[in-house]
Amino acid sequence: MQQDYFANKGFNGRKAKASLTAKFVKTAFIGLSMMFLGSAAQAQTVAALPVASNPIMNLGSAKPILGWVKFCDSFPSECAVNVSEPDIIQLTPQIWRTIVSVNQRVNSGIKAITDADHWGVVDAWGFPDDGQGDCEDFQLLKRRILVESGLPRRAMRMTVVIDELGEGHAVLMIRTNQGDYVLDNKTSAVLPWYRTGYAYVKRESENAVGWVSLGGITTSPTTTANR
Repeated sequence: MQQDYFANKGFNGRKAKASLTAKFVKTAFIGLSMMFLGSAAQAQTVAALPVASNPIMNLGSAKPILGWVKFCDSFPSECAVNVSEPDIIQLTPQIWRTIVSVNQRVNSGIKAITDADHWGVVDAWGFPDDGQGDCEDFQLLKRRILVESGLPRRAMRMTVVIDELGEGHAVLMIRTNQGDYVLDNKTSAVLPWYRTGYAYVKRESENAVGWVSLGGITTSPTTTANR
């Protein structure tokens, strides 16, 4: 019986020691986890901004899309260039999150439809106020929301590209101190211009009402008539 007592005491002692060891390991693990999560959160905050890259270069004047010209007749303030505004955006994590969020929200909130199916015309630029629109309508709405959020319109330029289908397509180019980034209704990722796979044709000038060439192709599309 005495032997059982000491055996039980030894067992209980080892059990208590093991319990204390487990508590110590658990406490240490929690502490290390908190340190890791704190470091990860800090790294995420630092990494919230995209890596800086070179902007795309302007190569002289270009003829605007007819749809844009008609849009400007209806919404002249959307095409006006205020040279007192910054022509690039100084990115902060908060501004970057706003840009990404607006791109995602508009892409998920608007139904893509061609102008031919929507309005019975090849190419009509406007705002998708009825919840439907094609590529340029998506981007014009994004720009309007971002302007309302306090970003300078002058730094957000409507841009014509040739897409993966070989067709004219409209995107919104955000000009920043980190480089030029593209808002596109075909993806919710905001990408640097050179990672989209598009050929860049022209965009709105940031210095006057008109367009500038980006040198992507020699024959410019006359419409952006796809979704």
